[in-house]
Amino acid sequence: MPTAPAADQIRLLDVQDIDLRAQQARHRRDHLPVLEQINELTARVTDLDEARVATATKASDLRRAVQKAEDDVQVVRDRAARDNARLEAGQGTPKDLQALQAELAVLARRQEALEEVELEAMEALDAAEKEHASAKEQVEAIEAQLAELTAERDAAWRDLDAELETLASERTAAAVGLDAGLVALYEKLRASHGGIGAAALAQGQCLGCRTVLNPGDLRDIEAKAADTIVRCEECSRILVRGAKK
Repeated sequence: MPTAPAADQIRLLDVQDIDLRAQQARHRRDHLPVLEQINELTARVTDLDEARVATATKASDLRRAVQKAEDDVQVVRDRAARDNARLEAGQGTPKDLQALQAELAVLARRQEALEEVELEAMEALDAAEKEHASAKEQVEAIEAQLAELTAERDAAWRDLDAELETLASERTAAAVGLDAGLVALYEKLRASHGGIGAAALAQGQCLGCRTVLNPGDLRDIEAKAADTIVRCEECSRILVRGAKK
């Protein structure tokens, strides 16, 4: 069976404790509540930005529609004004004047229809501009929230990064001089067992998986040499004997 100095095995628990604290710190860093808020608001801004662009395009199209309607109405008004002037001046034969009167009636109906189109276009434009303004205001409000939340996230990250740096220094110091084979086995187990590669054996229990060993297994373990590396039968982690209870 592999061996490592008993003192090194006990010191390995200090390394394990530091590694676990670092793992928890990284988990907190990756799962800050503010991150979910930022993601939700960022998605909301994206949706609103799309709506803002869409309403801006719609408003631009409607402005052209309003302008066209105004131009069409003006063309009819100008034509009606010329016909009225000719009619009032009595220019032309009675038949010509009668034709002018008929044309003025047609122009009046045409103008009425075009003014209705113009009004509808103006109302649609007003609604589109309000939608655009609303989307823009919402984007600005959410961006202000995002700025605050980003500052909150960055502050939390700075604190956690500082904690991780401290833990990294502690880890280096705690691992100095440890048996290389013991450390290699620990790292292999830690990678495949949720970050825990070594656990204390306390009061007949593996503190890694909380399995209570039967008396026979305990006697076998205690009979082994102090430098023998013992593994938990249930979780395969290194079982460290002689750790302070």
